[in-house]
Amino acid sequence: MATPTMNGTTLTAVEACPPEVREILHAVAGGAELTFEQGLLLATAAGSTLDALVAVADQLRRETVGDAITYVVNRNINFTNVCFVGCSFCGFGRGPGAADAYSLSFEEVVRRAREAWERGATEVCVQGGLPRDLDGFFYRDLLRAIKRAIPDMHVHAFSPMEIDYGVTKTGMALRDYLRMMKDEGLGSIPGTAAEILDDRVRKELSPNKLPAGRWVEIITAAHELGIPTTSTMMYGHVEEPADWVRHMLLLRAIQKRTGGFTEFVPLGFIHEKTRLYRHGGARPGAKREEHLRVHALARVLLHGAIKNLQVSWVKLGFEASLACLQAGANDFSGTLMEESISKAAGATFGEYVSPEEFRARIRSIGRVPAERTTTYKIRRMFDEPEDDPENDPRAAAAQLRMARTESHVTYTEGAY
Repeated sequence: MATPTMNGTTLTAVEACPPEVREILHAVAGGAELTFEQGLLLATAAGSTLDALVAVADQLRRETVGDAITYVVNRNINFTNVCFVGCSFCGFGRGPGAADAYSLSFEEVVRRAREAWERGATEVCVQGGLPRDLDGFFYRDLLRAIKRAIPDMHVHAFSPMEIDYGVTKTGMALRDYLRMMKDEGLGSIPGTAAEILDDRVRKELSPNKLPAGRWVEIITAAHELGIPTTSTMMYGHVEEPADWVRHMLLLRAIQKRTGGFTEFVPLGFIHEKTRLYRHGGARPGAKREEHLRVHALARVLLHGAIKNLQVSWVKLGFEASLACLQAGANDFSGTLMEESISKAAGATFGEYVSPEEFRARIRSIGRVPAERTTTYKIRRMFDEPEDDPENDPRAAAAQLRMARTESHVTYTEGAY
């Protein structure tokens, strides 16, 4: 038994658990890889058992990545909200004739990317709806436009659903299409469109979405070609705790095979403006305990495989985000500058967080802020407040506020 690896606070919390849970938590603290049955027992943790799960997850986080909480300075660019897929959990997509439908020109996307670069962003996250009349090489040409204008900008773009659409539209083989995109400067792929990687659940959420097996095929091919991706899971809708466990264990298996996931991002379902919730098909998102349970469970189940666990402040808000950053998570995600997808579904937590605000909130829980790249290389640690340009009056005077973008669409739901 690996009791000596637990610190005093964690050990006290674990000893208050029922024996079967205590045994599992000791095992994972000692480096054991948990089974489905063990994960399912933890996935329903409540009360003192949840407290112990959170304590163990936080200790594993500390041992794995230390006390830094990272963030990336980035900008989301949702280039169109026209989409035929019709996901019941999404408030973002519009028909082509809708009054608030929009599509950004390449020039406007490049302008926004350049503006972000000039204000310190190292990444643009580019995603959009799926219009029926999309040109087969649209994604390649958009990527090419950004990289020619700003060669050093990391382009994190095009979910597996978009990659699949590009393959269908061009008629290219998947690997040839991904090689082309990599050659044009695609830096990484958002592991969105995952939702829950179980076709039974996916049919309830969106019958038109790519099957779970195709998501896995695309992600695995990207990794094998040297294109890193994130991984995600949407929770708080029609799924059960067993679905979380199966989903995370599938991601763990992929990572053990490819090593291509940079992070795992649990995405709480934003319910207010979605058809799925309005028609009585889903519960109204997750509450605080469920957010803690999912993030802590992810740290425990993915231990030894995916080391970075990100909170989505757009979906959680700051209070819950900070709580999850003390329950196994270690990354605060990105500044975004604007975010259209979550806002469309009813999220109320804003469109932009400055790096200075990230650092202040990170310090509020006694942790160390660090700016990172998309692939988790540390650009700068802010070990002491005096290291922070926020506290230099000359730097503060020179800082530019992020200009709000024109309001051409009701802001919406999203996964990045």
